[in-house]
Amino acid sequence: MDKKFSNLPLRKGVGVALLNKNNQIFVAKRIDNPNDFWQMPQGGIDKGENPLKAAYRELNEETSIKTVELIQEIKDEITYHLPDNLLGIIWKGKFKGQTQKWYVMRFLGKDNEINLKTKHPEFLEWKWINHENITDKVVEFKLHVYEKIKNELNKLI
Repeated sequence: MDKKFSNLPLRKGVGVALLNKNNQIFVAKRIDNPNDFWQMPQGGIDKGENPLKAAYRELNEETSIKTVELIQEIKDEITYHLPDNLLGIIWKGKFKGQTQKWYVMRFLGKDNEINLKTKHPEFLEWKWINHENITDKVVEFKLHVYEKIKNELNKLI
């Protein structure tokens, strides 16, 4: 990591591993990355915000999804660092990475509830995939995060 960024703090964030009735995982393709990378919904925690409330808010802001139930909170926070080429760019250069609290939730609605054309769109398209495949198309710097989530899902499913 470039020395000028090493003193930057980690951003506090949340992530949602969203299962449908067939135990498939929701993933979406980001607007800002032209490569074939897919991710689960995730985002920052606002100052003073409860992490679980942040997870529900982020899920809704990114996907319009509201009809969910909490299955499990993943025990440990998971941290990742941005690669050098993104330091100073992502999050207006304020953070060197993110420490995330993850939640497993069940989608109780119908697929037509999902709408990526939100107020501030982040995704181009979405799909349901087998949870074993969540590490296949993730950006390299988040691979260990998705491996941990996959291991937790293996215990649940």
